Amino acid sequence: MSRKIKVLHVEPTDVCQAACPLCARETDKNFNKSSSHHLTVDQILKHFDEGVIADLDKIFMCGNYGDPAAGQHTKTIYQYFRNINPSIVLGMNTNGALKNSRWWTEIGKLFNQQNDYVVFSIDGLEDTNHVYRRNVDWHKLMNNARTYIAAGGSAHWDMLVYKHNQHQVDACEQLARDMGFTWFRAKVSKRGFTSGLEAPINWQPPNIVTTTAIINCHALNEQSAYIDAQGRMSPCCWLGARQQNFVTDFNAVQRSWNSTQPNSVCLDTCGSTNTGTRFKDQWQREIQLC
Repeated sequence: MSRKIKVLHVEPTDVCQAACPLCARETDKNFNKSSSHHLTVDQILKHFDEGVIADLDKIFMCGNYGDPAAGQHTKTIYQYFRNINPSIVLGMNTNGALKNSRWWTEIGKLFNQQNDYVVFSIDGLEDTNHVYRRNVDWHKLMNNARTYIAAGGSAHWDMLVYKHNQHQVDACEQLARDMGFTWFRAKVSKRGFTSGLEAPINWQPPNIVTTTAIINCHALNEQSAYIDAQGRMSPCCWLGARQQNFVTDFNAVQRSWNSTQPNSVCLDTCGSTNTGTRFKDQWQREIQLC
């Protein structure tokens, strides 16, 4: 790869127990839930050698289709990167209700540096989290989060705010504080809304970005790249968020920005106008708790 990479986004598996209605697992008709992929260290090394890994600032795991905690090699990948690069930041996003206490204790001990973190995506309290995070066991989620924090891990609580749970934002922040979370964030979903998942009351969506928008590429700014569960590399997770027409040619994407038909994914995610971006006012609350 010609451009310098400092941040690596890895999707270690396309397996997940949840059935979140706006997730690609549920909306992508080309995704086959009956098959599964689990990324290995060797697949990553096909794209990056140990010299590149040693120079990275961060590796984090999140999923278009899967949850990192479902990966068969998730902990092995983290350990490998930390061994090659002792100062690298380790990060993960998860629904929190997979694996057991032993696994989360090990992750808490492995994520032992100041900026390491696990984002637990928790969309409300026991009576509302399941409305979006379908099939996520609340009690297992809470136990795993407490176990990880007790082992020394820094935990972030990220909450998607809808009409059905917006009255619980304060209570969720307080619970996060009581449990020892480091950060609490509440945001409006960038995936839109559907039946049973209505926009929060008094929240106005931003204007849709047009083809005249300027593309301020997050992947270029962050110097990041994305590898999916099948070992394919894409410029970012948005361009790699599909089973068919998976984007690998970043040069072609960049050339489109100056054409009459800019890449639609880039416009949607990184396009900006004088009125802002599609993500304007997405964040409702962002508080460091400790």
